[in-house]
Amino acid sequence: MNESVKTLISAMILLSIVSFLLWSCGPYSFSGSTLPSHIRTVAVPLFEDRTAEFGIDQKLTDRLIEAITSDNTLKIGNQRNADSILNGTIELIRDTAGEYNQGEVASDFRVTITVRVSFEDIQKQEVLWDETWMQFGVYDNVETDRDRGIDEALDKLTSDILNRTVSGW
Repeated sequence: MNESVKTLISAMILLSIVSFLLWSCGPYSFSGSTLPSHIRTVAVPLFEDRTAEFGIDQKLTDRLIEAITSDNTLKIGNQRNADSILNGTIELIRDTAGEYNQGEVASDFRVTITVRVSFEDIQKQEVLWDETWMQFGVYDNVETDRDRGIDEALDKLTSDILNRTVSGW
């Protein structure tokens, strides 16, 4: 085989390998998002609250909207024109004793919040995911500290929901 034929065959093999690699990597995105390309907006209606905790539904909804806005993967829309919707229900808030001191008195407490959230593709009328999460916050045995425990739990839930929505399915 002469030298020009060997060079041509080598070039064709190299071109085939490069073409295959480019084709196989084409559908992937490096944005970190795995959302379908048609989903660009999300509606986040007020979470339903099945607890006796006043205002927690508004707190979680507001934090989630703020997190989605800061993340900038999706834009917030209203229910009439959004591509997707996040519906949520705060199912349970439970306080339990955490650590005990030497006198067997609870020195701190744990507030656990359970939420159920679904993410729906409105255009295709299909639920992309529907999950229940539990997160907790710790607080001292003081009424005002309980709010900090709730805030800690809400921050964790917000992060879980955001991550699942934009990159986890």
